Amino acid sequence: MGTTVFERQPPAASVIEHALAGTRRSVFWLDDLPDGAVGGRPKLTGDHVADLVIVGGGYTGLWSAVLAKRRAPGARVVLIEAKSIGWAASGRNGGFCEASLTHGHENGMARWPKEMATLERLGMANLDAIGAAEAEYGMDFHFERTGQLAPAIEEHQVEWLREWHAESVERGEEGVVLLDEAEMRASIASPTYLAGVWERHTNAMVHPARLASELARVAEDLGVEIFEHSPVMRLDTPGSTGAVSAITSSCRVDAAHAVLATNVFPSLLKRNRLMTVPVYDYVLMTEPLSALQLADIGWKDRQGIADLANQFHYYRLSKDNRILFGGYDAIYHYGRTMRSAYENRPESWQTLASHFFTTFPQLEGLQFSHQWAGAVDTSTQFTAFFGTARDDRVAYAAGFTGLGVGSTRFAAEVMLDLLEGRDNERTSLEMVRKRPLPFPPEPAASLGINATRWSLDRADHNRGRRNILLKTLDALGLGFDS
Repeated sequence: MGTTVFERQPPAASVIEHALAGTRRSVFWLDDLPDGAVGGRPKLTGDHVADLVIVGGGYTGLWSAVLAKRRAPGARVVLIEAKSIGWAASGRNGGFCEASLTHGHENGMARWPKEMATLERLGMANLDAIGAAEAEYGMDFHFERTGQLAPAIEEHQVEWLREWHAESVERGEEGVVLLDEAEMRASIASPTYLAGVWERHTNAMVHPARLASELARVAEDLGVEIFEHSPVMRLDTPGSTGAVSAITSSCRVDAAHAVLATNVFPSLLKRNRLMTVPVYDYVLMTEPLSALQLADIGWKDRQGIADLANQFHYYRLSKDNRILFGGYDAIYHYGRTMRSAYENRPESWQTLASHFFTTFPQLEGLQFSHQWAGAVDTSTQFTAFFGTARDDRVAYAAGFTGLGVGSTRFAAEVMLDLLEGRDNERTSLEMVRKRPLPFPPEPAASLGINATRWSLDRADHNRGRRNILLKTLDALGLGFDS
């Protein structure tokens, strides 16, 4: 087996030790919110009646609340969150807000080739709408439409980029730029970069926790009632009443319809219990770079960056010029279990720190201020699935697989369409109408996921060549390619 650039050009152990010496286990985005933006909302007490009840206070639930009130300003909308708004994936992701609704063009073409033109048009319109929401609602979530850069860091990846660019030109896509080695390093000065593709229009960078907190503020301004620290235990749908009840340990909300926006957490619907698995992702955030350090790396266009490996890294600049550096490790634990202890994995942060200084050796001496982790809701189609239950009283969306920052808004529109019985361009999509395959129960799930992860790592060390397991999964429509 071969090696990767991170094994060929590692930094000194002392560089990593110094960089992690004072790092806090805390989510930078949540720490960076204005005072009073987190928590402080009441628990659900007593029984309530509403037109729509939403379970989950992340992006999916918050967009559902805002868009529901825009459609029907007089409707009573109640949102119930188990902890606090944006505390989970919506407050701790990388802030890549992508136009893609299908986890990239290649994944979409493998599953819904006849719909891709429509899906890509709808995805761009969705991203446009997110950007416009800042002005429309007076929000500030640091929206920067800088695009996304994919660097080749191994020789075999250069040809992948040439093929990607050629196919984009053939499709008539605008703003897809191929950069050679000199152009890449003139843009962003990493000695690992051999070439790159810059998709200038299909991605924006946002402040994740600000997006969640601002959506919550706007929702409340529109009249949505938000209750925190109120875990919903079950949904009841008494057949004779035509209602759905979201029930906590001591209270309930009876509504005509419900939206389930519980993301990676166990579904309240039995039919969805095997549809997703939680995969833990790890992140580092540096202290702010000085003007000299910024000059040393360039990055004047402030793109989001994600490399081409199966075990890929994603990184970006914050508004105050910190570098977020995450990805690579994606850890699944037996039994679909979720525990706060899984968020503490020093070996993953050690690996990320090493890879960071391979990427930017000129930043040796820089320290990381924050380290954290979170669970990604992965589905077998690597993008969201949708549906209704309980005689169409309940709508759900889940399985965003790490690309939910943008597509959760689209998911909210889909769920509201489904609850209203609308037959339109969104609801007629095969991606919306057809459920993906579930993951198998244990022990098959753990064996399969970890064997796949091992195979993906092996491919990264073998010029991208996929073994028989990955080729079989590809043939079955279950293959993952970042």
